[in-house]
Amino acid sequence: MPVSPSSSAKAARVAIAARLRELMLEARIDGKELSARCRWHPSKTSRILSAKSAPSEDDIRSWCAACGSGHEAPDLIAASRAVELMYQEWRKLHRNGMRQVQEESLAQHASTAMCRVYVSNVVPGFLQTEAYATALMRSITDFQGTPDDVAEAVAARLERGRLLHEGNHRFVVLAEETVLRYQIGAPETMAGQLGYLLAVMPLPSISLGIIPFSAQRHIWPLEAFYLFDDQEASVETLTAEISVVQPRELADYHRAFAALAKMAVYGASARALITSAIAALG
Repeated sequence: MPVSPSSSAKAARVAIAARLRELMLEARIDGKELSARCRWHPSKTSRILSAKSAPSEDDIRSWCAACGSGHEAPDLIAASRAVELMYQEWRKLHRNGMRQVQEESLAQHASTAMCRVYVSNVVPGFLQTEAYATALMRSITDFQGTPDDVAEAVAARLERGRLLHEGNHRFVVLAEETVLRYQIGAPETMAGQLGYLLAVMPLPSISLGIIPFSAQRHIWPLEAFYLFDDQEASVETLTAEISVVQPRELADYHRAFAALAKMAVYGASARALITSAIAALG
């Protein structure tokens, strides 16, 4: 399991390590004895107990058996799998292509009443045009070297757009002005994408704010993140998607979003920035 930079995942991993320590103490054995019973080096036991290394499912089974607590293994394995879901590498998620991830994202958005989004690099998926999504997902597939199912993945991504028009969904989007200027695809692709943003701005389901280059920064530019109601934050890095569920960490993301919102412009001012970006395409 990759080591997650998310404090939510770290806290969960520490909790698993603490339970493994308890089992060892309940069995009245020390790390040296447990290592001997599991037939691995004592340094491995130390790394697991300190949460520096995450145990594999086989490690958990061996640990529980060595402590005479085999019945504990299923619950600990389930907890370990939950930690893994908090930090997932894109290459692993996209190992069979991108379509499945897009379908799962649609389901998550469909079950969310209020979705708050901050982006500093690209337009959020539910606001992307077909041409923009194709250009973006083509570049991601080429970079990751994962199977090419771009056409199917784009179709699945565009399905999210219907949530703007049905149900009681609400989308609050904050975009850095860079998002309007970074050219994804050909100039006509960007012009079409920016024009689409202008077209959806009047919808009652969406609030779109743009943070201008000239804004005085109270919060520095961050990596893109999505807030799904008050339950989860999803943070997108170059290599992984990080799911944040720890209340304290979630509160920090909501606080950052509120501060970023104060730096944004809306309505006519936001439309002027979008129009200016279209004009700059020539």
